[in-house]
Amino acid sequence: MSAGVATVATSIMRARASLATLLAAGLLLPAAASAQQADGERLFRQRCGACHSMEPGQNRAGPHLSGVIGRLAGSIEGARYSAALRESNIVWDSSSLDTFLTAPRQMVPGTQMTFGVSNAAQRAAIALANVAFEGIRVPGPLVGLSDHQRMTAYWFFTR
Repeated sequence: MSAGVATVATSIMRARASLATLLAAGLLLPAAASAQQADGERLFRQRCGACHSMEPGQNRAGPHLSGVIGRLAGSIEGARYSAALRESNIVWDSSSLDTFLTAPRQMVPGTQMTFGVSNAAQRAAIALANVAFEGIRVPGPLVGLSDHQRMTAYWFFTR
């Protein structure tokens, strides 16, 4: 086999290997995104579900979280809020929600929310579960993105 033919054969083999890798990744990434979503749903139930619902109009100790992005804090009719949160004038967006979920009482002293989710990966997983619950189709899996990128994608696609 001449050097030119060997080089072409090697290039073809590399291209096939790359294609196989891309195909495998395309099959595995949705499964990984589903696993992240399942983790987020579990985390929501464990960390948030006792006080919050994702169903519109179903307030618990805290307000429902359906459609939270763009909403004025403390504005859901019939939900119980602290005066501090009602008077905060916060409009929930990606940044304010992430900060609040990290340490609620640092952001809004006097809030009734007693604990946050300090782990960024857990906050991102909960956000991904919220995306699925809202029925929002995110173009492509969020696997492989940083926690910040996943949170940004969540808040962007829920607006």
